[in-house]
Amino acid sequence: MVPNVASAFLWPYVAPIALLVASNVFMTFAWYGHLKFKAAPLWAAVLVSWGIAFFEYWLAVPANRIGHSVYSAVELKTIQEVVTLTIFAGFSVLWLKESLTPNHLIGFALIAAGAFFVFRG
Repeated sequence: MVPNVASAFLWPYVAPIALLVASNVFMTFAWYGHLKFKAAPLWAAVLVSWGIAFFEYWLAVPANRIGHSVYSAVELKTIQEVVTLTIFAGFSVLWLKESLTPNHLIGFALIAAGAFFVFRG
């Protein structure tokens, strides 16, 4: 079977974004998931978070390695930050039950504007 040329061409563009989305889900839980379990000892929260972050690295490192063939390091970092804010916004609303205020959304929009200029190049 002949590999699909279009999907092979798109792989280095799409795979890093998909991997960064998945890695950010893990990292967001590692960094903020324990906030729902404040009765747990801090050492336990740190150990569990560290264990979750281990899996995040298995996604983030390949994302950056694959992505660097088509994106600059600055572009990869920008993608990661936009993905992080997007994942975190959903996480804070759905998991932590916190509201996003208009000021939060304005701040996110300004960061998105910065991302636009990074990619406009």
